[in-house]
Amino acid sequence: MYSEELKVRFYETDALGHVNNTVIPAWIETGRIPVFELFASQGSPYEISLIVANLNVDFLRPVYFGFPVTINTYISRIGNSSFVIGSEIWQKDKLCAKGASTLVNYDYKNECSLPIADEIKLKLKEKAHPEHPLKQ
Repeated sequence: MYSEELKVRFYETDALGHVNNTVIPAWIETGRIPVFELFASQGSPYEISLIVANLNVDFLRPVYFGFPVTINTYISRIGNSSFVIGSEIWQKDKLCAKGASTLVNYDYKNECSLPIADEIKLKLKEKAHPEHPLKQ
């Protein structure tokens, strides 16, 4: 599992002092960067073959300015050519939002999915959530 702490920026809030709902998916995207780097290790970062096929976010409680947030990012499922990244947004020891992103290893030239290399699958398995079993 990857974990990163972020400061809530004032411009990310709305008139009520809550973090705007459009910000949470951007934070989830930030949390996915280390996973993209696993695929970039195969070559240039400009040749990453991942596409986001699906993104779901559950907003559980408001997030506020003035307190840091922690983004936990982990692998929850690994398939042949796709995998699911789970995300959790925590503030003041409370789970505020959770997300799931399905990513597909993709061949842009031939417009089709590609199997994920076994060595990458092993690295992905290492990033499973310690409290949630990995789905196959």
